Amino acid sequence: MISFIRSLFLALFASSVLSLSGQTLLVRADTLHTMAGPPIKDAIIVISDGKIVRVGPADSTIAPRIGRIIKAAVVTPGLIDAHSVLGLSGQLNQPHDQDQLDKSAPLQADLRAIDAYNAREPLVPFTRSLGITTINTGHAPRALISGTTMVAKLHARTADQDVIAPQKMVTVTLGQSGIPSDNATKGKAPGTRPKALAMLRADLIKAQEYTAKRATAEADKKPGRNLHLEALTRALSGEQRLLINAQRAVDILGALRIAREFELDVVLDGGAEAHLVLDEIKASGFPVILHPTMARAAGEMENASMATASKLQAAGIPFAIQTGYEAYAPKSRNVLFEAAVLVARGLTWEQAMASITTTPAKILGLSDRIGTIEPGKDADLALYNGDPFEYTTHCIGTLIDGIFYPGETDHL
Repeated sequence: MISFIRSLFLALFASSVLSLSGQTLLVRADTLHTMAGPPIKDAIIVISDGKIVRVGPADSTIAPRIGRIIKAAVVTPGLIDAHSVLGLSGQLNQPHDQDQLDKSAPLQADLRAIDAYNAREPLVPFTRSLGITTINTGHAPRALISGTTMVAKLHARTADQDVIAPQKMVTVTLGQSGIPSDNATKGKAPGTRPKALAMLRADLIKAQEYTAKRATAEADKKPGRNLHLEALTRALSGEQRLLINAQRAVDILGALRIAREFELDVVLDGGAEAHLVLDEIKASGFPVILHPTMARAAGEMENASMATASKLQAAGIPFAIQTGYEAYAPKSRNVLFEAAVLVARGLTWEQAMASITTTPAKILGLSDRIGTIEPGKDADLALYNGDPFEYTTHCIGTLIDGIFYPGETDHL
């Protein structure tokens, strides 16, 4: 009996501590899509100190009696943009807010997105107002190696405060997009596909030799540090993945060939003609960050299709949706809209939602923190007044690490 009373007292004490916490927040949802199981009707999410504490039906989930309550018709995990240039490319499309691409050299793995990321760029809070909470952002895929991406939460504070992975993926471009063509760079290397692959191979070999020399040379004879080669060294060791933008089938196969030669861990990016080489992609085991669904089908993307996502799904190839980059204003694509179109192009609701929640979280190696609504994970939520994939639905608010930000209706 004494043991029972003690257990009851401890349970009540723990509940009271949670109730009195100034950081406690309750979210009530008519429908909750946790993406970790089936939808829950009339659900409640208990949040404390930026983390999810409890999730379940409101009538059977223990919740504190004191705390702020936010209600929404539909709640999903905070959405994830798997590849963006947000924060480096601004809404004005003028030189002063365009840091997504340096055209001075074709090989620049040492460029870091965090050094250019402007957390207070107006497109950041706008994007957040639609339910996006996390982005993998960096340099545009318009150079052979354009830089290294970062992963950030969209708090819109500073780069150092918002970053959760300062150096995530080295961005490589194979194909026409990576070949200089404007007046400032035309005629510079690489001029052709084989030249691009030859230059990439040469740099990877240099990185191998650089690593070996620094590992075996005496302290006073080690080669000077080379940040570009160090970034490639991390890719060679598997510490970082190569994000290889390849639209044409020939370029996708080139990316797979390079990956085999150097035993690289690769994420295929773009993939306009991925549907032509599904078997090869499947055999590689690599995921795909597919081009924006509504990207313009022109140039090397002339064979892009809105049905490619469903073909990747049917083949069992993991894929995520991105906003990508196109060199025109206002650069405000949104993964919510891009994924919504896929529901009418062969994907189920759950599969489309997975492409902007669970799958990008796995691709980014952050599924222990984001992508689903489960106890222990970051309190990143998107709150809607209806089905998020319906055009007339509005995001009424976004939570990032338990902090509430107003939704898109406040921007209208």
